[in-house]
Amino acid sequence: MFAIISDIHSNLEALTAVLADIAKRGIETIYCLGDVVGYAANPTECLDLVMEKTESSVLGNHDYAVLYEPTNFNLGAEQASYWTREVLELDQQTGKRDGRWRYLGTQQMRWTLETKLGDVKAHLDFVHASPRKPINEYVFPDDVYTTPGKINALFERVKHICFIGHTHIPGVFLEDPDFYTPAELGDVYPIIGDEKAIVNVGSVGQPRDKDNRASYVYIIDNEVHFVRLEYDYETAAKKIYETSELDNFEGDRLFDGR
Repeated sequence: MFAIISDIHSNLEALTAVLADIAKRGIETIYCLGDVVGYAANPTECLDLVMEKTESSVLGNHDYAVLYEPTNFNLGAEQASYWTREVLELDQQTGKRDGRWRYLGTQQMRWTLETKLGDVKAHLDFVHASPRKPINEYVFPDDVYTTPGKINALFERVKHICFIGHTHIPGVFLEDPDFYTPAELGDVYPIIGDEKAIVNVGSVGQPRDKDNRASYVYIIDNEVHFVRLEYDYETAAKKIYETSELDNFEGDRLFDGR
């Protein structure tokens, strides 16, 4: 049994709510799909918690932007990246500061786990964005209708199950191609035999599916369970508003999940 979180984006209130729910379920193993930082106001606290609580984390595009340079970012995201870099760099606790940079700098773009889920022998890939371009390719639900060739090309890179984040929209892509929301699945996707799937776990800290609750998944036996959680988004937004270097829109969007 393990949980997968993604796209925390420096939202401490959402992250602590998700970690508490995971602990309440008795789940001890957590994997992260990146974008620990960016957008919101608590990058150091979120990094420290992810470093402490997760087994591993792959590199997200916002993590990459803080390490190197923001690429194809809008102005608000770019400003947040530069501010986050400054916050991390100016921490006076040398050991913690260096540990965070070391952690970000050693993250892989792709991580693979061979395991058994119930009676299913599973090959699990963990990436931030897509199996083809692990850091920055967006895979949207509408792609199954507008660019089915793209989905087919992605599945050529999938051996069995690939977990992704990046779009902040949870759900399951199948090879047909097709896409199912968690609601359509009854919040559970059963991993059956060798059926390929790309599973988007949604976003902890900045949902964009018109549901402002934090999103994550946990896997028990051969089932992927989608979870949504209420959290104190008003406090998270207030911190953004109080930080002049951050775009107020990043606070506004927390209210309605956009």
